[in-house]
Amino acid sequence: MTNEPANGETAHDERIIRETGAAARVAHIVEPVLADLGFRLVRVKITAQNGCTVQIMAERPDGTMNVEDCEECSKAISPVLDVEDPVDRAYYLEMSSPGIDRPLVRLSDFSRWAGHVAKIDMEELIYGRKKFRGIVLGIEGDKARLERDDVKQESEERVVLLPVADMAEARLVLTDALIEETLKRAKAADKAAGRAAAQDGLEMDVDALEEPIQRKGRR
Repeated sequence: MTNEPANGETAHDERIIRETGAAARVAHIVEPVLADLGFRLVRVKITAQNGCTVQIMAERPDGTMNVEDCEECSKAISPVLDVEDPVDRAYYLEMSSPGIDRPLVRLSDFSRWAGHVAKIDMEELIYGRKKFRGIVLGIEGDKARLERDDVKQESEERVVLLPVADMAEARLVLTDALIEETLKRAKAADKAAGRAAAQDGLEMDVDALEEPIQRKGRR
């Protein structure tokens, strides 16, 4: 099934790793709402937390997402979900940033976070396995280039090309280098937006970068 890029996104920025089932129905509803507000959907996940929680991750095109942004998106999404009612049970709506150990869902994500460690699960066997871990080296066409750090035998390929469309899940691994880079980017984005950085900005709790906004959904 081919999905057209939303809101003028290029194919490079289109979400390739997508949801299935009820999460896909929620994504179909909220993605255009977020796009109208200037945000990009990252992922929808439905969990059994609090009975049932619909978690929606989003970000601005520059990768930033603060608490005020989450609140704005939550207020816009809640009434639309109440009308469309895509989940067949009572649920809580949780709006959050992708977090530091974020999912990678677009080709551009593998370029933006090149140099950092990721875990990747494939839908089908490739290079004789489904699970990979290593340093992201960017993209080649529609494939992510990964330098594996989990090679156990000399005969195994150390650098692999993994088709993004065949990935079940890909996400960054939390490392000191990733935390430092994320904080640096957040500070740069803050300056670019003309907002004064807090005096203790670089000492902020990393959880503040992924603090969710939670609302009651249809009960």
